[in-house]
Formats: sequence, C-alpha cells, structure tokens
Amino acid sequence: MMKKTFLLMALAAVSTATLAKLPAPVLDDAAKAKAEEAKAKTAHAGKVDAYKLCLSMDKAAANHQKNLAAAGKAAKPATATPPCADPGPFVWPAPASAAAPAAPAAPAPAAAAPAKKS
Repeated sequence: MMKKTFLLMALAAVSTATLAKLPAPVLDDAAKAKAEEAKAKTAHAGKVDAYKLCLSMDKAAANHQKNLAAAGKAAKPATATPPCADPGPFVWPAPASAAAPAAPAAPAPAAAAPAKKS
C-alpha cells in the first residue's frame, strides 16, 4: 500500500514538472480578441465597483455629518476628496470592418458644358 502511495506521489511530481515546462497555447485572432474583451470587461467592472464604493462613502460621510449636527456635536471639517467619476457603460470597439463601413463615393459634379447658340 505504501509503495503505491509513493509511486503515485512520484508520478504527480514528475507530471507537474513536465506541465510547468510546456509553452503557452497558441491562440488565433478570434480567441485573442475575446480574451482582450474579457480583460476590458473585468477592468470596467472594477471601475464601476470603485465608483459605487465612492458614492456609498460620500453618502455615509454626509449621513455622519448630519447626525453629528443633529446631536449638537462639533464635527471635524470634511477632507477634500476628488469627485466620484462615473465610468459610464461598457463599450467595446467593434471590429474595424464593421466600425467603418465603406462610404459610397460621392458622384462627381457634372461638367457644365456651355450651351451652343443656335
């Protein structure tokens, strides 16, 4: 029983070392674009979370100041902080072929031919 356990542990160690040396998988353009979009969505979600946290901290600070004033206690002056910046909705740039459709060529102005006198 113990020999099997040691054998399994040795195989696990060897396979882990082998897997660690494998190169990263080659991704095609579609997979790379999808990965970049997922990365951008995650970054935007972080910005939205930070914005919501900023709003809730402002609300909590205003509530605290209001409660201190209602109790007749002196409050320290509020620390100046930058305003909360709304990141807006997530917008991922569309592929270049769909983003810039080919504009139809404007018709060339017709050359005005001088009218012949009859």
